[in-house]
Amino acid sequence: MNKSNQIHKEMTIEEILSHFPQKSQKLAQAMQSKGLHCVGCHAATWETLEMGVLGHGMDEEDLQDLTDTLNAILQERVDATTITMTAKAADKYRAILKEDNKLGYGLRFMEKAGGCSGFEYSLDYSEKALEGDQIFLSQGIEIHIPKTIVDRLMGCEIDYIDGLQGAGFKVSNPNVKSSCSCGTSHNY
Repeated sequence: MNKSNQIHKEMTIEEILSHFPQKSQKLAQAMQSKGLHCVGCHAATWETLEMGVLGHGMDEEDLQDLTDTLNAILQERVDATTITMTAKAADKYRAILKEDNKLGYGLRFMEKAGGCSGFEYSLDYSEKALEGDQIFLSQGIEIHIPKTIVDRLMGCEIDYIDGLQGAGFKVSNPNVKSSCSCGTSHNY
């Protein structure tokens, strides 16, 4: 991977998220879980990764570890022919279904207008696919998506992250062309 396709310590947090919008949610979560609480705040627009790490009391080893973690995220392969869930996301969704007495339900995966970049992902229960849905099967869970937006979501991976800075489902989308500085909203 050449330097223009990787993350380095001189990049601002905003540059990291804007240069790699297709992985912005995972990158933001990785930075937050390593102790960079400024992801998404005004400091992210000018603070380099190095400044953030050292300014939060970490050392050069922590900086290298975080940089390696972020670049490993960039190297993760994407299957652009389907929509998938990680095992962790599927296990969490099944636990939620059990808790809410909805075993056997699928997952409705959509987008809605929102955030500062245009779209936010929406996940919800789906008792059954609707007439205009396309169905994907991943980890034993049906994922229901309106056919009108399948092209934009093809290749998405739904993951579940659980950390000190929050927990939740995160989506990586290889089709995204821009993202907000917190990695929550996106555009094409």
